[in-house]
Amino acid sequence: MLEDQFDAAFRPIPLPDYQEQDPVQMQASAKQFYNFARRRHTVREFSPRPVPRELIEQCLLTAGTAPSGANHQPWHFAAISDPAMKNTIRHMAEEEERAFYDGRANEEWLRALKPIGTDPEKPFLETAPWLICIFGARKSRGADGRLYKNYYVPESVSIATGFLILALHNAGLSTLTHTPAPMGFLNEICGRPKSERPFILLVAGYPDPKAHIPAHATVKKPLDQIATFF
Repeated sequence: MLEDQFDAAFRPIPLPDYQEQDPVQMQASAKQFYNFARRRHTVREFSPRPVPRELIEQCLLTAGTAPSGANHQPWHFAAISDPAMKNTIRHMAEEEERAFYDGRANEEWLRALKPIGTDPEKPFLETAPWLICIFGARKSRGADGRLYKNYYVPESVSIATGFLILALHNAGLSTLTHTPAPMGFLNEICGRPKSERPFILLVAGYPDPKAHIPAHATVKKPLDQIATFF
């Protein structure tokens, strides 16, 4: 059990599962994965078409393989398909969004969002079959019942979220990362302790057959603007 790792001694084992590729295979694999990833697009128009829970579970298992600080795995995924809960989340999220657009956000922020075409209305929170509330825990409980500090929580949760988004994309689903602020209402709705912080509300499902995306979202920075080699 993970809970038993706290205060445990270092116990190395041989590296499992690694599969080496020759340089030609490596380049081909890297390009193939890039072409796969670049087909992922954030959508805001979802189909109500059902998605089996088993598929979401499998994708969450993939997210759970992500690296984390001290391997504490300080995340919790609250997967919601219940219509009443989704309705409540939409109502509370839109309340925060209206406050954001009506004065909480400064003009620069609003100008940055203009090409994306967002507004306070979030119907996708009810239309999409799944909402996944992603929480980060500041502490975890060991087998002895004591609470132990978790490390690099935002970084660990962010990496796991990236794994989850690509897992859902690989399964043929679309996603949207939604971050209403503040998000504390998600703790109460999902029954999570205050020691956990909600980071992202991930919307998942099939895209609506008539879904659109902003042209602005297809513009990605070239390599020379996102990387430096020494």
